[in-house]
Amino acid sequence: MLTILYAIFTLVIVFQIVFFLLFSRFSFALPQKTLPIKHKVSVIICAKNEAENLKENLESILTQNHHSFEVIIVNDASTDNTLTILEKFQKKHSHLTIVDIENTSTYSGNKKNAITKGITTAKNDYLIFTDADCIPVSKDWLNEISSNFSNQKTIILGYGAYQKIKNSLLNKLIRFETLLTATQYFSYAKIGIPYMGVGRNLAYKKEVFIKANGLENHKHIQSGDDDLFINQMATQENTEICFTKNSFTISKPHTTFKNWYKQKRRHITTANYYKPIHKFLLGLYYGSQLLFWVLAILLLILSFNWQLVIILIVVRLLFQYVILGKITRKLNEKELFLWLPVLDILLVFIQITLYINNLIAKPKSW
Repeated sequence: MLTILYAIFTLVIVFQIVFFLLFSRFSFALPQKTLPIKHKVSVIICAKNEAENLKENLESILTQNHHSFEVIIVNDASTDNTLTILEKFQKKHSHLTIVDIENTSTYSGNKKNAITKGITTAKNDYLIFTDADCIPVSKDWLNEISSNFSNQKTIILGYGAYQKIKNSLLNKLIRFETLLTATQYFSYAKIGIPYMGVGRNLAYKKEVFIKANGLENHKHIQSGDDDLFINQMATQENTEICFTKNSFTISKPHTTFKNWYKQKRRHITTANYYKPIHKFLLGLYYGSQLLFWVLAILLLILSFNWQLVIILIVVRLLFQYVILGKITRKLNEKELFLWLPVLDILLVFIQITLYINNLIAKPKSW
């Protein structure tokens, strides 16, 4: 039995190395050189009870260095003073448009409905999406993202980072999970099988939305306005990635494990609706990641071929440090470098509990 476990462990190492080699397509990629094409763009943000975030972040979006853009904020049936805040901004910035959805007893506050209203209001064909709690890292955010559009490239995947909090293991874990997710969707896009994007930093042409018949294909699913839409419409030909450091956005992270865990439970429900190839590859990666740590710990405890087991563990960790270490620098997360194995183990076992919890009881609200 131990010999069989050791053979499985060796095979798992091979799978993990193959995945790290796949990730190297992004790890060693250089940012796409683009010309500053003068696209007129529409920035769309859905806001539900986001008064405080809008106070802090909206000015940085309204004052971007782009030559011609509008900002559309959809007030999604807020019960705080979001509308009042927006009206104050509108007096100062004529390129801000407010779409107000009234809070009624029959309205469920569906984000997909809010996004659709924002898109139909947009005057321009090039659409940039972010969230109310996001702030661009640069005044050139819009220029960086929109310059990747071309006649062929109609979907642009950006990176939405999370704010750093000193001396917080939870914050490191949140940022590591975000970095790993970005590593995967950027890498798969590089090899021609894009599967998702994040609504914190995403762009596509209005024609893509029209071709997809909007968000109708998954309107019955509470989440997925970003990743399921991209999974449906992204192809090797129409998708580009943007990871220049001036193109990032930064969001406020959760500060309690309970709230972050609850958010992740909602997010992973959409993976069930991905295309089969994407589900297979993602499942294979996370499955091999889990087996690596479980079998490594088990074989070391039982002292079976422990010298060879340690060598295999070191080889796997070297690949992780080389590939993901380079990505931590690329995505401005260098602080995570030394923490990679610890965060890797924590995330694996948290993901197990997430899937088990969702099997027992589905999240009922967004």
